[in-house]
This record gives sequence, C-alpha cells and structure tokens, in this order.
Amino acid sequence: MTVSDDPIALSAADLPVDGAELAAFIAAKLCHDFISPAGAVVSGLDLLDDPSAQDMRDDALGLIRQSAAKMVALVHFARVAFGAATSSEQFSGAELHGLVTGLTEGGRATLDWRVGDQVFSKIQARALINLAYLTVSALPMGGTAVVTIRREGGQMLLVGSAEGARARLKAEAVVGLKGERLTEGLAGQWIQPYWLWLTAHEAGGRLNLAVEDGRVALMASLPDADAGSGDVEPTLR
Repeated sequence: MTVSDDPIALSAADLPVDGAELAAFIAAKLCHDFISPAGAVVSGLDLLDDPSAQDMRDDALGLIRQSAAKMVALVHFARVAFGAATSSEQFSGAELHGLVTGLTEGGRATLDWRVGDQVFSKIQARALINLAYLTVSALPMGGTAVVTIRREGGQMLLVGSAEGARARLKAEAVVGLKGERLTEGLAGQWIQPYWLWLTAHEAGGRLNLAVEDGRVALMASLPDADAGSGDVEPTLR
C-alpha cells in the first residue's frame, strides 16, 4: 500500500478536527504517556516507606531512577514534538537524536540515525522527531529503523524506513497519516500520526507512506529555504 497526498493549502474549515479538539487529543495522549512512569515512581516510594519491604530498597530506588529518567525524556521530547515551549529556534541533528533515543532506547528496535550534523528549524525538528518515533514504533517485534535526510528540488526530505519481522502500522496510525478523522479505534494511536501529517501540511509540504511485507516507509517533504528550486518529484526509496 502506498499513500501520497498533494501539498494543498488547507483552511481551518478543511481540517477534520478543530483547534480545541486537537489540543484535547494531544493532552490526552501526553497524560497517557506520563501516567505509567509517574505511577512507577509512586510505587517505588511506597516500597521505601514500607517497613516490611526494606529488603527491596535497592529495587525501589532503581525503579524510581528509571521512571524519573523516562519522565524527563518524555518532557524533553514533547516540548519539541508537540509544543512551542522552547526558546530554541534551531536544533542540531545530535540534539534531535538524543530526544528520540531518550524514548526508544531499551526497546526491541534499533534506531539507525543517518542525519549527520545538520541544523533544523522548529517545524523541521518537529516533523523529524515525530517521523523518527513513528518509524521505530512500526517495529514492535524488532528490526532496524533507518532515519535519513536528503534534499531534492527545493525540498528537505525526512525519510524513515522500518524493516523487520511484522513491521506494521496500526489502522489508526494509517488514518492519521492520511490526514483523516478517526471514526473507530483508539485516538491515542491516531493523534501523533495525524499531528505529523498536519505539521507537514501547515509547512506547505506533504507526507508519503508506503507499507509492504516486512517494511514501512514514511517521508515528509518540507520546503527548504537553503535548497535551490526545482521540479523533481520526491519519491520513497
């Protein structure tokens, strides 16, 4: 399956959800993401306070440290991926790599970050880390997620390729990546893909998706002020 859409100008009335509803979906996702490590911190503290569980003190401290680190990684990622609560106008490839690995390390998939020492604007950074995270998430059984950058025809192309056993996207994610409203399924699985689609379109770009046996590929093409103009049609490969 291959999905490609045109970079048409969209008004607020054209979008499947309005601003308030979009904010509610994102807030719900972030609450869902934070509740697990927050709950683990509380569980660790409860163990420390339990006189009958003092033999588990080291385990409790380890749980607290690990969960607190996960929460910090979520905050740093979310500020760039979903919000504007950062004074930075530009981000290095190394900074963005750190944001993605902070969430994905320890999982079954391996992230192969081939971005190099490039500098990205806020909108490019937002698109890149969301695309990278979704690429890794397409490998629940493990595999390699390769993230690359290239420039063609006045466009910056952000490409994620996930290859591995049972590489797949959930149905909700496909709906979001097509820029469509979710009518059934879990909104938490839909909102981040839809946010990536919206980010690309509001920047005047487009989003392509290709799914085949053992491989999922995503490509966001964004206008690149540093590249020359041209009429080359970007393609997934």
